[in-house]
Amino acid sequence: MATKLTARGRNVVRASAGISLLIVIGAGFSAVGNASEKVIPSTPSSSGYVRVVVEAGETLWSVASMVAGNGSITDVEQKIVDANNLQGPDLSAGMRLWVPTK
Repeated sequence: MATKLTARGRNVVRASAGISLLIVIGAGFSAVGNASEKVIPSTPSSSGYVRVVVEAGETLWSVASMVAGNGSITDVEQKIVDANNLQGPDLSAGMRLWVPTK
């Protein structure tokens, strides 16, 4: 024998489903928004550079080493510092940096 919900019970179930759906949609938009900000193509005024967003735990050394290839990581670090007018090597999650592509 099936149990029937009262009008109040149906409203609670609908509200819960609606709130759950909004949370899932919000999380999806948040993930898409973060992904689209990860790398931003260079602008004409920054030829040879791309804009990246620093992730938690990344350091100036780790960012420079990703793009240095066989070149000097120290030279790439200095280019990043100069391009972004950094006062030191400390980075924080969420910072947007211009990073050389070559």
